Amino acid sequence: MKSVRLPSMLEIIILLCLFLAVVFSFQTIFDLPIQLALFISWFLVIALGLRLGFRYQELQDAITKGISNGLEAILILVAVGALIGTWIAGGVVPTLIYYGLEFIHPSIFLLATLIICSITSIATGTSWGTVGTAGIAMMAIGEGLGLPLPLVAGAVLSGAYFGDKLSPLSDSTVLAASMAKVDVIAHVRAMLVLDVPAYIITSIMFTVAGWMYGGDNVDLNRVEFLKESLLKHFDIKIWMLVPAVIVIVLLAMKKPSMPTIAMGALIGAIWATLFQGMHFGEAIGTAYNGFSIQSGVEFVDKLLNRGGINGMLGSVAVIIFGLGFGGLLEKLGVLKVIVSKFEKKLNSAGNVTLSTLIVAFLANIFGCAMYVSLILTPKIMEESYDKLKIDRRVLARNSEVGGTLTSGMVPWSDNGIFMAGILGVSTLSYVPFMWLSFVSLILAVIYGYTGKFIWYVDDADKGKQAS
Repeated sequence: MKSVRLPSMLEIIILLCLFLAVVFSFQTIFDLPIQLALFISWFLVIALGLRLGFRYQELQDAITKGISNGLEAILILVAVGALIGTWIAGGVVPTLIYYGLEFIHPSIFLLATLIICSITSIATGTSWGTVGTAGIAMMAIGEGLGLPLPLVAGAVLSGAYFGDKLSPLSDSTVLAASMAKVDVIAHVRAMLVLDVPAYIITSIMFTVAGWMYGGDNVDLNRVEFLKESLLKHFDIKIWMLVPAVIVIVLLAMKKPSMPTIAMGALIGAIWATLFQGMHFGEAIGTAYNGFSIQSGVEFVDKLLNRGGINGMLGSVAVIIFGLGFGGLLEKLGVLKVIVSKFEKKLNSAGNVTLSTLIVAFLANIFGCAMYVSLILTPKIMEESYDKLKIDRRVLARNSEVGGTLTSGMVPWSDNGIFMAGILGVSTLSYVPFMWLSFVSLILAVIYGYTGKFIWYVDDADKGKQAS
């Protein structure tokens, strides 16, 4: 039987260069879908795996295992697509847009977006659900106000990810804590010392941006025209928001995300039948095909013609191929080899912190999914923390900062695909405005090198903070 070995750094560099060349050439030169690029990339990794001594069946099993890690995310993505379609048809999203335009002053809109998405995400424990509900409404309001959509998307994502990594209901919070072998509440408390300062700084940044973009630059005629268009095509009443309240309450009660969101989609179809004058068959059809309207006004149609499971199938394919690619890389031990090359330099809390953030980001890039990052990073880095007697709470915190907050930055990752698809803004366009992510990453590095909020474990004084 042929022996199996780990890849060399040269082999890894060649593989990753080929991967990036395929992805970028397909996107920029040949104008081919990224799904095809990721599928072809499977065979680049398989070829290396066979060279290393793996049997083909082992590599195929790695693909299957990688995809299985993201099945829940795929199901949620499909459910959110259905939800958006029926909630627009049922008047839920149009009502959110109308009242947002009516009551939120343009100068504080970006700050309000950050806060609203933060509260929704903390209450529900899901960044995807937040972006698919409050997020699309805030994007529509922002477009109505004439604000730069990548900037609005940055505020939406900053709020959504803030809640996602702090809420005890969040799967990412629970996963990061469990992989680092830390109590969930202890993990949340350890996150607070970083997240609260980061959130305050981010709030100030979006407040200043709101003053710059939301003052005299707002076209009030455009706002009034959008409100009139919404009133013309939808019955706008406060009880149109009942489906949203039901879904948020159920998620806050820790009910499973996918069936809760799917039920919300069904309620949206019922609302479209009862209040918007649609036949039930037509209303429930928007769950698959999305909502469609021909208002005669291009920007109104652009706001409302979206949603549906059908519109998510391309994103589902990207996630499947991306997860399979990540499963192959994990099987070959690519990240472990990379980390081992820098092991001698992992001799301080600062270096370990920086390395953890880099490993988590690389796991998002090459694992193509936040779950992959949150699973692999603690596994790869835990020995380095234990050698320095750094408390596992710091490992969990750094893994989540590096894994959760960078997951939406990778165009081919599950989060990058989902966020770009739902918000209608390309990943590379909104990344510069993910200010909470950048501030949190910088603070994490500062904490690491200054010893601030870096806790150590020893026999004499467990949990002692470094001075």
